[in-house]
Amino acid sequence: METPRSQPQPWTTVRKEATVNTRARASDGNAAWQRRMPTLARWLHLYLSMFSFALVLFFSVTGLTLNHADWFGDASRTSEYKGTLNASWTNVTDTSKVNKLAIVEYLRATHQPKGAMSDFRIDATECSVAFRGPGYTADVFINRSTGAYQVTETKMGLVAVINDLHKGRDTGKTWSLVIDASAIFMTLVSATGLLLLLFLKKRRTSGLLWTLIGLGVCVALYLFLF
Repeated sequence: METPRSQPQPWTTVRKEATVNTRARASDGNAAWQRRMPTLARWLHLYLSMFSFALVLFFSVTGLTLNHADWFGDASRTSEYKGTLNASWTNVTDTSKVNKLAIVEYLRATHQPKGAMSDFRIDATECSVAFRGPGYTADVFINRSTGAYQVTETKMGLVAVINDLHKGRDTGKTWSLVIDASAIFMTLVSATGLLLLLFLKKRRTSGLLWTLIGLGVCVALYLFLF
């Protein structure tokens, strides 16, 4: 007499179906995410590239002008001005009582120096004030006893201006943030481009190979030159 086979209990069947459905949903979710990743990487790479196009182009071009400043002639212009300010602002025994604010405001109103005040020095007989900006310098020397002063202002050419912007020299905190933002955008453009390459099965191997070759060439040049 044959032993009857045990029938699966209803709750066992339900548990197995739930497990299968959960695995199917997880698999579908992973597949959907894998399908969306190339699209997202392509979208980020495209629009980050377009948004940062002007910044990337600027720092690329100025990298060349900075490295070959000798290609461009000296377009700087130097002017000198003289004048006399209120001697009571400077002719004081205690140097801490020199009226720096009044002096700087007077110079700005009279000669409109560009850039920010970068230095204000006081010695026994003279005060010196320096204004600095991209491609611009203005140095003021003031006789403390009489208030007579001389301004030497130098305006450099366009190439010097954009080179200073590239280096962030005498550009202030706002431009420093622009440089930081540019670096972040360039990093994101490079990262999304590499991520996009990983999803191109036909070109992934050759693309990564050329990436490694480029990296190796940079390292070799550094070791060879330095």
